[in-house]
Amino acid sequence: MTDALELDALWEEFHRVVNMTSQELAAWLRVRDADENAEPLPDEAGSPTGQHVLAILQKRRTDLTDDDVRVMYRVVDTVTAQTDPESEPVAEDTGLRHRLMTIGHDPLKP
Repeated sequence: MTDALELDALWEEFHRVVNMTSQELAAWLRVRDADENAEPLPDEAGSPTGQHVLAILQKRRTDLTDDDVRVMYRVVDTVTAQTDPESEPVAEDTGLRHRLMTIGHDPLKP
């Protein structure tokens, strides 16, 4: 597992880039997976990564597993690569916004 200082930094960075609350993310995952004919069970809505992010948001730092740490690194890397801190979020890029929201980052949220 990651050493304590690195884990602390990852925890802080993960919670900085994942700017949706667990309630917001859970609701988004349900809406995203719902269609006109069916709606998934709340515990089954969303991608496996989205569900894992939701689970991490509900944990304490001391309860993280190695798999949690891998997902946290992947989410931080994905959000960092997809967003430019120097520019304003582009509201017109709905596809990108929705993909990022699936892992807990809403680029239009302050």
